[in-house]
Amino acid sequence: MRRTPATAGPTTGTASAASGFGWAGVSLAVFTAAWGGNEFTPLLVMYRQSSHLSAVVVDTLLFTYVLGIVPALLIGGPLSDRFGRRPLMLPSPVIAAAGSVLLAAGPQSVTMLALGRVLSGVALGLAMAVGGTWIKELSDRQRASVTAGARRAALSLTAGFGVGAGVASVLAQWAPWPEQLSYLINIAFAVVSLVLLLRTPETRFADPGARSLRDDLAIPAARKPRFWLVVAPTAPWVFGTCAVAYAVIPALLTESTSSWPIVFAGLCCVLGLTAGFFVQSLGKRIDRPGSVRAMVTAMLLVALGMCLAAIAADIATIPMALVAATVLGCGYGMTLISGLLEVQRLAGPNDLAGLTAVFYGLTYIGFASPAVMAAIDSGVTGASYPMMLYVGAGVALLCLVIVVLANRSSIAGPHTTATIGREQPVTLDGDPAA
Repeated sequence: MRRTPATAGPTTGTASAASGFGWAGVSLAVFTAAWGGNEFTPLLVMYRQSSHLSAVVVDTLLFTYVLGIVPALLIGGPLSDRFGRRPLMLPSPVIAAAGSVLLAAGPQSVTMLALGRVLSGVALGLAMAVGGTWIKELSDRQRASVTAGARRAALSLTAGFGVGAGVASVLAQWAPWPEQLSYLINIAFAVVSLVLLLRTPETRFADPGARSLRDDLAIPAARKPRFWLVVAPTAPWVFGTCAVAYAVIPALLTESTSSWPIVFAGLCCVLGLTAGFFVQSLGKRIDRPGSVRAMVTAMLLVALGMCLAAIAADIATIPMALVAATVLGCGYGMTLISGLLEVQRLAGPNDLAGLTAVFYGLTYIGFASPAVMAAIDSGVTGASYPMMLYVGAGVALLCLVIVVLANRSSIAGPHTTATIGREQPVTLDGDPAA
């Protein structure tokens, strides 16, 4: 028999106060994990300049945290449904701190940097899969507005990404201990958030006997042809655009920003994330069930951003680079929201979290693009970055054609089978909001 949390009944003043404190603690843990996941990005320039690591190795390190985030995303949510939110979320700040310890201690060691990045990915995956749900449940218990939980989770995640990258770049450029200080701050946040999580009310107690673990991990909606023909072609561009804006453009503009290359990388991060965050409201207005016009808009922005990045790489001017990063950020936001809204319509009532996790897993493939481009640049004669970026724009347009043809074809199947309506927008963390 399922046990019911002591505070699961009608919300009293005490419960409300506890929940208010509780969601803030979980929010800080999500912020901490997002900070730890993105603080490395603007430091890529620093690692290229101050270590013996090649561009291929450094860009590969950017991708390695996907090895942690994807498994954590796929199993974190289902396991938290089975064993409770706290047991799955408590490890997140601990793992985030451990990842930052390794990154701070081994700036010249590929092994320590790689392990640190993987641990940062695990912490972020747990925060995204479990933290967003826990924040929503605690907000609902507090009798907040129906969209409060999703907004709080989305803001925590986005703030962590943006603030982590921005602060890390400034500290690495001008503060003492450039290779350690931002990681030490992340560790401090992790300690505080862990203490708060220990005092946070549980919203779902363990119920291991309800279904088999295999059933919990099953995601029937992931087998639908429409997911692979309409959603999957656009998904890698979510973070593919980010990777170009955050990693490729700053590296190519190093000579033009010789006195502030790390801060410039952080500025590209912040501009891209800010543009991506605000363009999502436009994406929600453009989206319509059965139509792929939001995805078409997204892929046109991606192609335009890649062309602008190619121009910036060719002429090496800072204004053009910033414009390219901003447009790529718009492409990131539009591909993210259009993909999540389509996932919402495709998912059944019991596998929305699972299908969202699969979608996110595909999006993080895009982080491999800087390493792939660096490898091609170093090994293929005549393959310049502008050329590769123009090719990327062409591939984005090809993906657009695939999506449009699939939507017009009966092969992809119906556009919706879910009981969740379009009126429930999906925010940046993937949680539906009424």
